[in-house]
Amino acid sequence: MMRIRRNALITLQALVEGYPVVAVTGPRQSGKTTLVQAAFPDRPYANLEDLEIREHATSDPKGFLASFPDGAVLDEVQRAPDLFSELQVRVDAERRPGLFVLTGSQQFNLLAGVTQSLAGRIALVPLLPFSLGELTRDRHAPERLEDLLWRGLYPPVHDRRLNPRIWYGNYVQTYLERDLRQLIAIRDLSNFQRFLRMCAARSGQLLNLSGLANDCGVTHNTARAWISVLEASYLVHLLRPHHANLGKRLVKTPKLYFTDPGLAAWLLGIENCDQVATHAQRGALFETWLVSDLLKARFNSGLASNLFFWRSRSGLEIDVLAERGTRLVAAEAKSGQTLAGDFFGPLEKWCALAGKTESSSWLVYGGTKEQQRRQIHVLSWKDISALERAVAD
Repeated sequence: MMRIRRNALITLQALVEGYPVVAVTGPRQSGKTTLVQAAFPDRPYANLEDLEIREHATSDPKGFLASFPDGAVLDEVQRAPDLFSELQVRVDAERRPGLFVLTGSQQFNLLAGVTQSLAGRIALVPLLPFSLGELTRDRHAPERLEDLLWRGLYPPVHDRRLNPRIWYGNYVQTYLERDLRQLIAIRDLSNFQRFLRMCAARSGQLLNLSGLANDCGVTHNTARAWISVLEASYLVHLLRPHHANLGKRLVKTPKLYFTDPGLAAWLLGIENCDQVATHAQRGALFETWLVSDLLKARFNSGLASNLFFWRSRSGLEIDVLAERGTRLVAAEAKSGQTLAGDFFGPLEKWCALAGKTESSSWLVYGGTKEQQRRQIHVLSWKDISALERAVAD
């Protein structure tokens, strides 16, 4: 089985030098356990999914932690919430950096424990599936854009070369439904499955909770709760509108994005990469991939998201706007393989409005050539490293 190196590894190893506890969060199967074991191969390891280990940690949290005098990696730690208070006592008493490394797949439960007990003592590293750069570095990146959008970037699909149709189907059934049922009361599973598919069809669009609720036959409050859980589970990301003082914003509503295009493609019923080429959601899947890859650039560096979208009163929209202090980085996603003149319209208008406040403008498209068009950097989807540096470095 292939092991693809993760960009977050260096960040994780640096953080344990300054924090007594570091937590790696992220969706199921994003590679959290593999990452922490690669970063700290000599540390003791305990998986709280194991019933015997969890019983020990739950019934005697103090004794459980005492069995690791030099610290440990604690996997899926949200399964034993009583550990958080004992972790606080332990790290406050010893005041040693890098004592414990935690992982967790449920942000609600994990962050509840962190907020109550470990605030100021812990560094968080969200780990999403592979970035394209990680696959490219290990010579495992798809040659075709359609293949990338269909396969997605979850590690098992690439490490084990699994069939995406089969893997994503099992993923939804075995992980998502199980985890989400632990967080929310789902009376009718078919309604929730329909909700997931409706969300996939709206990836890259403004979040319309009322429309989602009506289409799925649930209440507005239920739709809002389900979106919150999907966001907390790192399956979707809500991109907020930017408050740039360049005319009043058209909307205050966030845009909905899946954090992996392959999962969205499976939920859309796309069965192979050739179907992506002519699918009505091709552009939305491409935009979904770009937003997720830029998020990964931030998270892998230990940084929070600085990504927004922007829309003016007149309807001018920029797909991604990244804040870099007082400067802004604007990016547009176009899935077409051939550059067209109308690709540049929004960015050219943005440049005219933003003037000197704007640091750079980027167009990422589905072709292979890179070039400079006036103030706009044109990048192939195969190499967006320069844009990632502009957003995260």
